[in-house]
Amino acid sequence: MGMIYPRIFRGLHRRWAHWQNNRHIRKLAAQVVSQSPQPLPGTKPVLFFNASTRLGGLSLNAAYALIAGWGLRLAGVPVVNFACHSGMSRCILGTNRLQPQVSPPCASCIGQSRVLFHQQETKWFTFQADPKMETHLQSMTLAEMTRFEYQGVPLGELVLPGARWVLRRHHLVDNESTRFLFRQFLLSAWNVAQSFREFLLQVNPQAVVVFNGIAFPEATVRWVARQKGIRVITHEVCHQPFTAFFHPGDATAYPISVPEDFELDEKMNERLDRYLEQRFKGNFSMAGIRFWREIRHLDQAFINKLSGFKQVVPVFTNVIFDTSQGHANVVFAHMFEWLDLILSVIRNHPETLFVIRAHPDEARPGKESQESVEEWVRTRQVDRLPNVVFVSPGEYFSSYELIQRSKFVMVYNSTIGIEAALMGAAVLCGGRSRYTQLPMVYFPSSPQEYHRMAEDFLSADKVEVPAEFVRNARRFMYINLYRACLPFASFIEEDGSWAGYVKLKPFSPADLLQSPTIQAIVRGILDDKPFLIEG
Repeated sequence: MGMIYPRIFRGLHRRWAHWQNNRHIRKLAAQVVSQSPQPLPGTKPVLFFNASTRLGGLSLNAAYALIAGWGLRLAGVPVVNFACHSGMSRCILGTNRLQPQVSPPCASCIGQSRVLFHQQETKWFTFQADPKMETHLQSMTLAEMTRFEYQGVPLGELVLPGARWVLRRHHLVDNESTRFLFRQFLLSAWNVAQSFREFLLQVNPQAVVVFNGIAFPEATVRWVARQKGIRVITHEVCHQPFTAFFHPGDATAYPISVPEDFELDEKMNERLDRYLEQRFKGNFSMAGIRFWREIRHLDQAFINKLSGFKQVVPVFTNVIFDTSQGHANVVFAHMFEWLDLILSVIRNHPETLFVIRAHPDEARPGKESQESVEEWVRTRQVDRLPNVVFVSPGEYFSSYELIQRSKFVMVYNSTIGIEAALMGAAVLCGGRSRYTQLPMVYFPSSPQEYHRMAEDFLSADKVEVPAEFVRNARRFMYINLYRACLPFASFIEEDGSWAGYVKLKPFSPADLLQSPTIQAIVRGILDDKPFLIEG
């Protein structure tokens, strides 16, 4: 009984907080409508679509789209929402990967959509399967479905990243459960494509704004819009709490331009140093999730082990199904191919201690990886090698102290790569990342070159780090954090009951118009200006 009452209380508290937040959303939506000017004749609308951001609550990305849409309306731009009304037989967030036959919770999702799109023009789409396509898919293998095109639309390519994310793995298992889910995603993507095409016959938008462009519903809408020559803006969470990244390209790649003449002044350097000090202590979060309760210093047992080797090289991995992986996999087919190459290097260098660090997000509750680095270590028996230490995702192990002791650092595309560069370490990258856009890490162009460079670094007395690497890392990091990350903290805060979900703060429509964030979004969407703020 002692366990039941707290659970009941938490459930009631969540419902109450949810009801209050929705009431606040409706109130603000009505104020936005009443205070928005009439659009000038001929002003084309901006379309929003973000079916993969949330189900029954207000997530960060759903809040970003909601507030951005309000800002456009207040600037005199018509806004139209393309919204799902049981429009997919299976969707990204509504799929139970363990029981894919279970239908999505459409009723609660539609109810939340009605709140978010309160008093806004909305085009709802429903699901209608294509019988001919459905019959054709029944006899196909999973591999065939991943390459499937239908009437010129590359549906398999559009669906694959989302399927990997839902199933928490890169290599999908060709069984009936996976084939069923992939078929449903293909049928749903085709329905989204058809419905959106019909919608475009009714409206002539100047731009379309979608969540990340990776999840198959948004990826499909983006593909259709681009085929029609319509500009598409994508958005994702950024690298500061309550910040968003908007871009006319691939937001999940975080393409950030650093002007040649940009240099940090004294105040900027101090600001960045304060951020890094907290980051190196583990005091940070991403997408509303804090990964570390604490970071422990290297213990004496590890230091003693380290003393038995000539040098130490950390190996920092990523999450194999993360939305960044499609951008990262340009040198290697996937992260595990990179790890297999590193394993051959490890075996050839018994004098070097390699510390393989699994990404903490691999073990996030509810999002546990089904194809993990821990599994790779076990199946390859890497942990039995005397010159390997494996650090599991749940261990609060100071990566930063390890970097300080390292000969050089190996990463795939994790954020720790740019942090190591900021610390002055030599970084050898296996995957393309936001920070490989400027020279600040070593990024070989082929597996063979990667192998050669790793061997050269291990044999060298010291790995040289060009001065421009640290300079570029600081310049890039500053613009990333304080100009490209658009702050929404004036408008949202944690909802207090559901990690990653938010509630609206008290604010007025006038506050939106005066916000540098909203001004940057309006300029970016209407005038094709960079989505940046001064900072």
